[in-house]
Amino acid sequence: MLGLQRSRMKCRTAGMRNLLMILGFLCLWITARAQTKIPPETVQQWASVFSVQLRELATKYSGSLLLQKKLKDVEPIIKIIQLEGTDLVKDYSDEIERMLGSKMKSVKRLAESAEDADLYHEFNATLQFDYYNSMLINTMDEDGNYVELGSEFPLEENEHFNNLAVNTQQSNIQVPTNVYNKDPNILNAIYNSEALNDVFINNFQKDPTLTWQYFGSSTGFFRIYPGIKWTPDSNGVAAFDCRNRNWYIQAATSPKDIIIMVDISGSMKGLKMTIAKHTINTILDTLGENDFVNVIAYTDYVRYVEPCFKGTLVQADLDNREHFKLLVDELHVKGEAKLKNAMKESFKILNEARANGQGSMCNQAIMLITDGAMEDFESVFEEFNWPERRVRVFTYLIGREMTFAQNTKWIACNNKGYYTHISTLADVQENVMEYLHVLSRPMVINHDHDIIWTEAYMDTVLFNTKAQSLLLMTSVAMPVFSKKTETLSHGILLGVVGSDIPLMEVMKLAPRYMLGAHGYAFLITNNGYILAHPDLRPLYKDGKKLKPKPNYNSVDLSEVEWEDTDEKLRTAMVKGQTGRLTLNIRASVDKGKRPLYLVNDYFHTNIDETPFSFGMVLTKGHGSRIFMGNVSVEEGLHDLTSPDLFIASEWTYCETDIDPAHRKYTQLQAAIRYLLGKEPDLECDEVLLQQTLFDAVVTAPLEAYWNALMLNDRVEPGIETAFLGTRAGLMRIMRYAGVETRVAKKFLTPTDKSNLFTIDHFPLWYRLAVENTPGRFYYYPTNDKGVKYVIATTSVTVSSEGQTAMAGAIGVQMSLDLLEKRFWAIAKQPSDTDCSDIEGVCPLSCESIDLSCYLVDNNGFIVLSKERNEVGRFFGEVDGSVMASLIRMEMFKKVSLFDYQAMCKNSHHHASSARPLLSPFYGIVAVIRWLFSNALMFLLDFNFCGLWHSDYFVDAHKQKKVEALQPCDTAYPGFMYDSSIREANSIIKCGRCQKMFVVQQIPDSNLVLVVTQADCDCSRQYGPILLEPKEIKYNATVKCNRMKSQKVRRRPESCHAYHPKENAKECGGATAIFPSLFLFPASLLTSLVLHCWT
Repeated sequence: MLGLQRSRMKCRTAGMRNLLMILGFLCLWITARAQTKIPPETVQQWASVFSVQLRELATKYSGSLLLQKKLKDVEPIIKIIQLEGTDLVKDYSDEIERMLGSKMKSVKRLAESAEDADLYHEFNATLQFDYYNSMLINTMDEDGNYVELGSEFPLEENEHFNNLAVNTQQSNIQVPTNVYNKDPNILNAIYNSEALNDVFINNFQKDPTLTWQYFGSSTGFFRIYPGIKWTPDSNGVAAFDCRNRNWYIQAATSPKDIIIMVDISGSMKGLKMTIAKHTINTILDTLGENDFVNVIAYTDYVRYVEPCFKGTLVQADLDNREHFKLLVDELHVKGEAKLKNAMKESFKILNEARANGQGSMCNQAIMLITDGAMEDFESVFEEFNWPERRVRVFTYLIGREMTFAQNTKWIACNNKGYYTHISTLADVQENVMEYLHVLSRPMVINHDHDIIWTEAYMDTVLFNTKAQSLLLMTSVAMPVFSKKTETLSHGILLGVVGSDIPLMEVMKLAPRYMLGAHGYAFLITNNGYILAHPDLRPLYKDGKKLKPKPNYNSVDLSEVEWEDTDEKLRTAMVKGQTGRLTLNIRASVDKGKRPLYLVNDYFHTNIDETPFSFGMVLTKGHGSRIFMGNVSVEEGLHDLTSPDLFIASEWTYCETDIDPAHRKYTQLQAAIRYLLGKEPDLECDEVLLQQTLFDAVVTAPLEAYWNALMLNDRVEPGIETAFLGTRAGLMRIMRYAGVETRVAKKFLTPTDKSNLFTIDHFPLWYRLAVENTPGRFYYYPTNDKGVKYVIATTSVTVSSEGQTAMAGAIGVQMSLDLLEKRFWAIAKQPSDTDCSDIEGVCPLSCESIDLSCYLVDNNGFIVLSKERNEVGRFFGEVDGSVMASLIRMEMFKKVSLFDYQAMCKNSHHHASSARPLLSPFYGIVAVIRWLFSNALMFLLDFNFCGLWHSDYFVDAHKQKKVEALQPCDTAYPGFMYDSSIREANSIIKCGRCQKMFVVQQIPDSNLVLVVTQADCDCSRQYGPILLEPKEIKYNATVKCNRMKSQKVRRRPESCHAYHPKENAKECGGATAIFPSLFLFPASLLTSLVLHCWT
């Protein structure tokens, strides 16, 4: 009986459980079925009404219809011209050739003058000569007298030299702190170079566009014109040494293949290894993009510091040099040195490179860094290098020990190299530089004055004043030789003369207005690296500071023009060919957020007598057509002086930099004075001025129209600025709201570069408008550091003889308050709405907590939302579920974009070269050991000039600081709305609820209205869709292949590696060092004792 009751109880329990489960599923089904039903016809009505109001606002306050009408009226008198890119690229390259040719002539005059001065000068060991030392000028002592070498030197600010205080009547001298400024060699060389003063001034008078001119002496001083006050670093040290600069090194030597061999045996520990590493880094710093290199470390076996580069040479560009430096910093000493095998490996690499036509195909050298050579190595040279001695061997004996000095010197002297002894960190710089003078001998003896042009480098003065890609400079330089017959075989290099050319000035020779909204010009080197390109981004933000990227001057053309997947454009340009190529391009604007599909025509040619190639892009369609109009100067001048009119300040309407008297004028002032006949000597772009005059006349009625709205009609609050722009760089601006009430206070001010005509680009609103249907407004949100507003812009056109050309863009800037007020008033049904024929929620309102309503632009960015903080954000970031559905429905299409100039966070910590501190005791001992040993080494060092060298006080075991960001490649998505899909609605299943959404196109715009159910959270099932870039990770093999791959490049035309008259017997020497008999054993003993402790 009891068992029966238990059985019945179990049945009842199971039945109740099943019943509860059925009821639960029923409740869930009812809940799921009870989602908010959004009537699509209601959303469609809202979209239609808002479209009308939006168009009326934009049309009325911009004046777009009036401008289009005025352009229609002048169509009978205008002419549309199809631009011929082939002709343009030739014209512009010819202009660039003339400009760069003028700089080369100036440098040649300097070289001739410097050589003549030396030829007729006899060295005077007792010469007493006062000169203007740029560190000391205008400096007085306590008694009010000028200090020695610091006489009065007038300086005044000069706009041509970036508003620095300069003296255009005199050059002056900078001497590095580690060079004695009264040394007889220095004094004689400075005295000689005084002859350059008149040439500097004469050059500047002949070519007022010249910037800095200079002479870098092989003795270490630097003569610069115009003279300046040199500012030392924070430690009061003048660390700048002209002999380390790229222009000096490239001019002094031909291209070279270098193998650096470093001894890492046990005897190299401590300070020796620190000096050796510094020596390697210094040698690497003397290399450029026309050189090739590898680094081998050896003990009883041969080790490549980068195993990936085994058996080959890699280009010594900035990326590879910095990579080597990081690897060298990780080297540790151990084992016994076996030189022979490492030397054989080095010769094999160089011989194979020469045999296979790889590397520089010019100078070849091995740099041996060791504390001694004990083996019998003569057989290696007999096998690989004698008798031709094609490979020079330079030896660097590290440390104070001189036992093996003769062996080390013998290696250098019998292989046309040079031997130096480096006992302190302060000795490294001067001793490394010796190899450059040896490599320069064949060129000097042959008297070949090769002109060189450097890769791009940064001019920090321009950081905050110019467009990013045009902060860069290039230098033209030429070597200066001794012409004295008695020293001919010695091949004495006196120094290098040069001049800087801002790349911005070069690019101005390809006028922006001719290239159109998306067109541009660019320059590359013979190695395919970019000199100037509007998409080059040499700076990155580190916190609040802008800094140059580590690889800013070795960005390859293929990394910017990445759609050139076959590198046809790059190859043709590197080879110096003239031609044309058409590419389909995925471009982007608005900081990469907005993708565009363009068809670009690329035109390219070489720049004669330089290693550069010039390229130019015209976008098919509107980019390759320009219209020309004609009005009288009198009529045009009247309208050109309107207070609401501006022209592009960075463009060259008139050349104001030739005559110093013209530098005070703005471009608009210069143009007006030229047209009035007040400055007939100004050189002006007649075509651009004529088009500017025409545009001023055609757009003049807009000034009256905007003013009439201000006077006669109450401007709706929130309408802040009307604006227009033309291809000639002309802009008109009407401020409907005062600065105190305007939300967008920065918009169209001089600091708002993205919305102005610059040397790099047309305004953002102009570029977006011309890719949109003319007459239809394009709306987009702007978020300027939290200040949010909306811009509406449209393009206007002219037609003639069946052709249409873009005339410009016009628009209006509005506050969010205005649009929100209009939209929320429309997006709700009144309570008395007839809902009898509507299936779903009625009356429907976007103000309801049950609904989320968004205005989204064609790239997926939110223009309006209930939550103000969502405006300007990507819609997929706010609601990933709906965006994912729209992407599946192909209403929005993903566009894959790439950035090969990105900076990513470095997830790997760079290990210190020091042993880890294993315990507090070890830490204390290590510190004591370092301090005591270095103090003794200091006392042993007789090179007191080295006291000035800051490296003396560098802790060899200090952990290296690693930058948080490093160069990387990234991929990121963009999205584009398919306007052929006008509406969509669907239901998204999200677990316990279902979410309905309706999307409706806003007619005559680039916007869509998105209405979604707000009470169904799908965030668990659908994550946000982000536009964040993702780093492209390469595996070890791919990374290795990318690093050592040698792209097509054009070698420099000249090479000077050999001359039969070269005197190779001058191969270095050493001064004997006799350390204190007490201190030396004491230091060794102390080191041994402390070594035992650790």
